[in-house]
Amino acid sequence: MFTPTRAAALDALEGFLPHAGRDYARDRNHDNGFERTNVSHLSPYLRHRLLTEREVVAAVLARHRLPDCEKFVQEVFWRTYWKGWLEQNPEVWRRYRREVGEFWLDDDAVSADYHHAVGGRSGIEAMDAWVTELVDTGYLHNHTRMWFASIWIFTLRLPWQLGADFFYRHLLDGDAASNTLSWRWVAGLQTAGKTYLATAENISRYTDGRFAPTGLATSTRALTEDPLPSRSTIPVADQLPPVHRVGLLLHEEDLDAASLGHDHPWFDSEVHELKTGHSAVDVVATAAYADPADRSPARVSDTVRAFTEGALEDAASRAGVSAARPATVLPDALASTVLRWAETERLDAVVVPAAPVGPVQERLATLRSALASEGLTMTTLTRRWDALAWPHASRGFFAFRERIPALLNQQGL
Repeated sequence: MFTPTRAAALDALEGFLPHAGRDYARDRNHDNGFERTNVSHLSPYLRHRLLTEREVVAAVLARHRLPDCEKFVQEVFWRTYWKGWLEQNPEVWRRYRREVGEFWLDDDAVSADYHHAVGGRSGIEAMDAWVTELVDTGYLHNHTRMWFASIWIFTLRLPWQLGADFFYRHLLDGDAASNTLSWRWVAGLQTAGKTYLATAENISRYTDGRFAPTGLATSTRALTEDPLPSRSTIPVADQLPPVHRVGLLLHEEDLDAASLGHDHPWFDSEVHELKTGHSAVDVVATAAYADPADRSPARVSDTVRAFTEGALEDAASRAGVSAARPATVLPDALASTVLRWAETERLDAVVVPAAPVGPVQERLATLRSALASEGLTMTTLTRRWDALAWPHASRGFFAFRERIPALLNQQGL
């Protein structure tokens, strides 16, 4: 379903643009099976930033008035909101990671019912069909994800963490914030006490009668948790110190080197130059690395691995310093491998796109320490889209939603 290239992403965007207005608002909640012209199918590309949020919203607003395409624009901002919220509440991610790890270390915790569910043998026809679709394609309709999570938690009574982990290992568009927090929302953790209940009537209506499962839970009881610590502040942007030779390192959270210069005037991706004060510093080398296995202690799907590898290759093909200096795709995501690349290129510093809370951010923290031990610095580039929006994600989405027109204005849209 998804070709992991920016060219394919641009084609998908162009094909969706006519439908991004009133058509999307009217039909977006319908899961019509594999023929889904009512949704964009852009999420795997946005998740890896083969497309950026700004360019997608700009293209839609060039075609539709905001009142007509508001629902789609809000869906793009939902992912931004989740990331900003998790950035200010990283303990939620840390708890989830610990709990998933503990489940996978305890054979009794990963029950036979779990294996039946993820093997498409739950006995609920809709669930079993959705498992097959997810495993085969790496994708599920957003409304279906809500039904799936609700049935998983309240009908099958399985741990929400293992459901989130199953999604994260198989979804091409799975990111730490959207995936984790959406499952928490269904469970009644994200908005304390407020759960989401899947019903046969709703499923039948929005699948055009393809599914009408029986035996679903008719009531829910919200899950509870220990209180969270106070919100964290969003880190301030890095400043590039005086250096001479800089390498640009891309990762699977952000694979569009060209647009980084739009957000950071001191980084000119067209001429591969950094401006520091009154001087310019050459970007002498580029590389890209990824490790989708970071998502889980359990096995990540071959579909996710293949898409990530393809996206990395595509990004590298577009990010070289010149035809004579193409980008390097590193063979793994170990800090030692990056250090060898930096040594080979005689780098003084490495510049990376900032990664939100999640596995890549954890990996970059390890890399920063490893580089520092060798006298190299690491500077992160935060997208203007994130820098403007994330601080407003401290409350619920509806408060954040009120900020969208102002955020668009700040983006020049």
